[in-house]
Amino acid sequence: MKTLRIVFCLYLLFAGAARAFPQSPPADAHISGHLTDPSDAGVAGVRVTAQLENTSDAPLWSATSSTDGAYDLSVPAGRYRVHFFRDTFTPRDVTVDLTPGTTRTLNIRMELQPLSDQVLVTAQAEPISEQQSSAPSTIVGREEIEQRQSVLLPDLLIYTPGVAFGRTGPNGTASIFLDGGNSNFTKVLVDGTAINPPGGAVDFSILTTDNLDKVEVVRGAESAIYGTDAVSGVVQLISHRGSTVVPAFSIFSEGGSFSSYRGGGQISGMAGHFDYAGAASYLQTGGEYPNSDFINRTLSGNFGYAISETNQLRLTLRNNSGDAGIPGQIGYTPPSLYQRYNQELFSANARWDFATGSHWRNELMGAEAYMRQHSFNPTQSFYATDPNAFCPQANARAVATAEFCDYVYDARYAYNVASVTAQTTYSIQKFAATAGYQYTVENGSIYYLPQPHVRRNNQAGYLDFRYLPMSRLAFDFGARAEDNGYYGTRVVPRVGGTAFLRYGKGFWGDTQLRMFYGQGIKEPRFDQTYGTDVCDPGNPNLKPEASKNWSAGLDQKLSGDRFKISANYFYYRFYNIVSFGQATGPVGCPFFGSYFNTDLAFSRGVNVSGELRATKWLFVAGNYTYDDTRVLKSPNASDPALIAGNRLIRRPLNSGSITLTAAYRRFNAVLAGYFAGVRTDSDFLFLGFTRNPGYARFDFSTSYTFYRGLSIYARATNLFDKQYQDVLGYPALGRDARVGLRYQFSGRN
Repeated sequence: MKTLRIVFCLYLLFAGAARAFPQSPPADAHISGHLTDPSDAGVAGVRVTAQLENTSDAPLWSATSSTDGAYDLSVPAGRYRVHFFRDTFTPRDVTVDLTPGTTRTLNIRMELQPLSDQVLVTAQAEPISEQQSSAPSTIVGREEIEQRQSVLLPDLLIYTPGVAFGRTGPNGTASIFLDGGNSNFTKVLVDGTAINPPGGAVDFSILTTDNLDKVEVVRGAESAIYGTDAVSGVVQLISHRGSTVVPAFSIFSEGGSFSSYRGGGQISGMAGHFDYAGAASYLQTGGEYPNSDFINRTLSGNFGYAISETNQLRLTLRNNSGDAGIPGQIGYTPPSLYQRYNQELFSANARWDFATGSHWRNELMGAEAYMRQHSFNPTQSFYATDPNAFCPQANARAVATAEFCDYVYDARYAYNVASVTAQTTYSIQKFAATAGYQYTVENGSIYYLPQPHVRRNNQAGYLDFRYLPMSRLAFDFGARAEDNGYYGTRVVPRVGGTAFLRYGKGFWGDTQLRMFYGQGIKEPRFDQTYGTDVCDPGNPNLKPEASKNWSAGLDQKLSGDRFKISANYFYYRFYNIVSFGQATGPVGCPFFGSYFNTDLAFSRGVNVSGELRATKWLFVAGNYTYDDTRVLKSPNASDPALIAGNRLIRRPLNSGSITLTAAYRRFNAVLAGYFAGVRTDSDFLFLGFTRNPGYARFDFSTSYTFYRGLSIYARATNLFDKQYQDVLGYPALGRDARVGLRYQFSGRN
């Protein structure tokens, strides 16, 4: 018994001691792994956060991936939502259950985010980070689009390096000149769908910024990827995508100068594996001059379905239509009171992106675009008293002039371009290779061709390679074999590279060098090849217009990356340019002419741009372009402005811009100034004007958010009411001020 009492006392002693000391907490759980990009290279700087699921006030555990993509988190046991985020990559979310002392390995493949303003979708066959692009480029992101409040695309892109526009009045055609190339030397894409008429130029006058997340401008001959039309560069519009479970939406209404009104709305969101975004807007203005009213309608949609993280479907649609009064060259002639210009531009793109293994990514894409243009003048507004002008009075109310004529006409154009593209990409660490095939069918109906319908079928195969031998270097090279249904097969290459000459912090930051060489081709227009009129035939022997281009650029970051400056030198040689010339024709043709590959030209110059984060609330950006173009050969020049020795028409030698953006709490303001120097031009009325003076224009926009998404905004284009002409004889719009209200709900997850 005594022994039992001793044992019992010892038990009580140890039990009391155990209660006197705290118990050890349960062991933490661990989450670790590696984060890699599509080439299996480690991704540094990814912020990894873990938070208990369904507990909004729970602590947030975080870590940042190292240079090799490794990360490690230690958290208490529980069910966690793990979030992986870096601004150039698509965010990833994973839910894990963790018990005490366990270790969970999460190796995540991070995909580049196509909508990021630091990712280029257009520069190569697959998306790349902007700093890896060997071709000079500019990305205009969603934030900048919203801050500038630009409605029409030319008013946004005019502040981009290397871009100049020629506009025939406020509502006339808007032609882009990229790095000095012709207006039909720029390929224009909407979510991957080409919207150029066959061999022709895109009219930007009806393209709006509605529902766009960004606009990419790639300067350089890019036919190795995009085939015809990419002679001096590519512009791509990229639509917004829904990303919130609770839908985001906005509505707006505005009005202002010239009896202008605009209204519209946008909605976007996600429902399970399905994402959606749609927008609609309507613009109407009475215009500043007689018969200069304008109506624009925009509808757009972007719909996606994720079968899995590596298997996705997407459909994008966009339709722009415009109805404009065209007063004509009122700088020299009376206004044309009845001339109208109606346009419709529709594009659709269906895409399937899927992976077949850890290294293979594939894409199947069907695209279609159609363009309708109807320009007509049913009633004469003025006539010529000179009998040699052959313009007698046909309307009792027509105004008499000495030699100018307001011709009555009715011109209709209709084009349809459909394509199918199959592409596959193999990626391993430091190397990626893409192979693709594209088949395109082009259809056209042109009012003055004897044939009611013309057609051309093209096909192409292309290769695109990217190689990163070390962290400081990246090379890209590729080629395309284009088999055109008209002129046969042409092979066009591209090659480029980027090198970080220096990695640095503090005042003297990173230094990067870019080098690029490419060739471009452009097929002839339908009317240049298919005309069958005896006195005005097309030329079945035309070659494609072409370019050879190289560029070299340097990017330098300074003052702790608060200041960045980029300088790029470019040179293009344009050859086999098509011109219209007279020739000896058959009997019975008083005038005989056709098209020939006769002209030669070049463009060379420098684009310089800079960005400065002056303070937390003030951002300054600017650029300057020196573009020395020259006509080298033009035996069929029909105007003094087009003869050899002159600069290419409507391209300023000097141009540039400066933008100040202030964002403080709920207030935002942007003051932007653009200048263009003297340009070679022509009135084409035989008045002898060949010089268009330079000008400076300023735009201002501002907004203030009151409460819960309700904001008031205002903007003024041509703030100081500058009188100028982008094209001789066509006065630009004066000061245009508008005020509006917007309600915006940003959605939430």
